[in-house]
Amino acid sequence: MSVFDHPEFDNHEHVAFYHDEEAGLNAIIAVHNTNLGPALGGCRMWPYVNSGEALTDVLRLSKGMTYKAAMANLELGGGKSVIIGDPRKAKTPEMMKAMGKFVESLGGKYFTAEDSGISVTDLQTMATESDYIAGVHAKYHYAGEVPDGNPAPSTAYGVFVGLKATVEFGLKRSLEGVSVAIQGMGHVGYRLAKHLHEHGAKLYVADIYPEGVEKAVSELGATAVAPEEILSLDVDVLAPCALGAAINDQTLPLIKAKVIAGAANNQLAREDMGELLQQRGILYAPDYVINAGGVIDIFHQRMETSSNEALRAHIEQIGDTLKEIYTRAEQEGAATNRVANLIAEERFNLKG
Repeated sequence: MSVFDHPEFDNHEHVAFYHDEEAGLNAIIAVHNTNLGPALGGCRMWPYVNSGEALTDVLRLSKGMTYKAAMANLELGGGKSVIIGDPRKAKTPEMMKAMGKFVESLGGKYFTAEDSGISVTDLQTMATESDYIAGVHAKYHYAGEVPDGNPAPSTAYGVFVGLKATVEFGLKRSLEGVSVAIQGMGHVGYRLAKHLHEHGAKLYVADIYPEGVEKAVSELGATAVAPEEILSLDVDVLAPCALGAAINDQTLPLIKAKVIAGAANNQLAREDMGELLQQRGILYAPDYVINAGGVIDIFHQRMETSSNEALRAHIEQIGDTLKEIYTRAEQEGAATNRVANLIAEERFNLKG
């Protein structure tokens, strides 16, 4: 099948494949839309079953970044890159250098940043081969801490702000005593759990790796749940913070939460899942809106003049944006993801 015929192609501007046998690198970069500016999107390393699965992921993620940047009011386009391989076993400095060369080959059409399986150290290695690596020279931190280039703290804070706004709108209550099931205890999921714990939420956590779960149990008083059970818990809020498509034909009938608000990209296996959630009275926070804190962070790091306060204020706009979406969706009787898509498309197609 040609990439042009792929069901997730959606008029991507640029899709590039890269193989470096010596470095062990098999990677794909997808640039969806650059009407508002150069494409920005993280680099993900994951043990995909095959290249077709990797292509589907990178196309969906790239498109999501276009919508995310538009909804966050950023002069950026959307792109993404994926490396096929297990980051815990296969990653080497030589591979990261080769990835840097791949990014450089696009000549600035695409900037990469951190994502699942990639660390700031990896980005620094890539940066020895490319000028288009974001997140390696950090100047600001939303909470005034020493910045290290990792966008995860800003992503987690943005998801927390968005989750809080969603609970206020949909459940008409504060976070005190709200039960939240978090799927994924990685860099973002754990930080989200910490914010929620500090505001009195009751936490249930799961991950395919035990480290983050054990830490959340011991430090945050969370309850550990098996990964296969986390989506079906009888809780107020479900927060998907792992890989995409968590909301699908198999899992949807099992969900008991009345709010879905999490950090994962592409949480809906299909767009019509939004209508199905709406029909079941579940308020869904469109993923690319609620998880935009990281890209907002990277945007501010690239600005000549900004500040910790400006970064924090920009991230906190996520809550207001979500409430605007929910209000419009309620008025129009539409699914929240459809409303968000319309607003984003109005913005990034202005120059198209």
